[in-house]
Amino acid sequence: MIVNAASFPHRDFVLTGTAIPVDADDMLAEICEHFIDHAEVFRDGDHVTLSSEIGEAYISRVSEQLDIRLACSTEDMLSMTRGIIAEHLFMFAGDDPLTLEWADQPKPTRLSNLSEIRIVSAQNVTPRMRRLIVSCADVARFDTTEGLHVRLLMPPKGREPIWPVTLADGRIGWPEGEDEIAVRYYTIRSIDLEHQQMAIDFVLHEDCGKRMPGAEFGLTAQPGDRAALLGPGAGGMPEAKDLLLAGDETALPAIARMIELATPDTKVHAIIEVADKAEEQALTCAAAGFSVEWLHRNGTEPGTAGLLEPAIAARLDKLGPDTFVWAACEKTEAQAIRARLKAHGLDRARMTSITYWRRGHTD
Repeated sequence: MIVNAASFPHRDFVLTGTAIPVDADDMLAEICEHFIDHAEVFRDGDHVTLSSEIGEAYISRVSEQLDIRLACSTEDMLSMTRGIIAEHLFMFAGDDPLTLEWADQPKPTRLSNLSEIRIVSAQNVTPRMRRLIVSCADVARFDTTEGLHVRLLMPPKGREPIWPVTLADGRIGWPEGEDEIAVRYYTIRSIDLEHQQMAIDFVLHEDCGKRMPGAEFGLTAQPGDRAALLGPGAGGMPEAKDLLLAGDETALPAIARMIELATPDTKVHAIIEVADKAEEQALTCAAAGFSVEWLHRNGTEPGTAGLLEPAIAARLDKLGPDTFVWAACEKTEAQAIRARLKAHGLDRARMTSITYWRRGHTD
């Protein structure tokens, strides 16, 4: 059962589980390598801790199995964390057998953190950024600074949506065949509690010969179309009064949201890479010390310009002792930024560099 554990003073909901993979050592190494992009990862021998805004996962190798303890502040976040861990363990296992059991086995039911939405309107904010306004009956659930991101579930057009359920091993059971749902991560750009609406921004990509469900949905969605959101998830507002925010256009909605959440006593500097000047957006910030630096690729392919890392590096010597650096962009650039920040001696508690997308991949 889910318990309230005294050993986790800041987390009210705790769950334990056991995974038995073919090779526990390899699985533990895979966990560390993958989650470095998504959480703070600490390893001490056979013990690994994954820490993020939505909770912690403690994973230990004991003989040939992995003992798992999850700790979160809400039951919804605990369910979400279990699903994330379960899905990734089976992904790492590939075709190899894997046994995964939880102390509290979930029943196959509709996901507790799933909210249906309907498209209200759509318009281009810039030539390459399209904004959908969606209605949601429980919009207040997303009005949090702890999780700005959601998984957008896009059902096939012309069919009654079949939403996913929780399986006994904690994974999400997704509909298949003609009912298959496309899933992508997005940021809630803004929330209107009075009208029970939210805004979600979509980057419109040039035709690359590959299917890009998120961009297609953003471009073709019509008022009345149905979709759903899972979340809110990780990627909350950093708890700091001095922020350096950086990213390309895929991170612009998150950066803009954080800028708008900044309080008057906060200092914020943003570095944003976009295609050209036409992609710049007007940003509103209550912080007394706010500045923004726009970087233009001017024809260079996204993810190859190499503009963000040197722009961040140029400001490192000016960082205050309490500055938090947040960056999100293409994988190779995110890795370069993380390496630069570490080389500068920035403590991991004062930085995050996230992979938002990978060149050559649409998933």
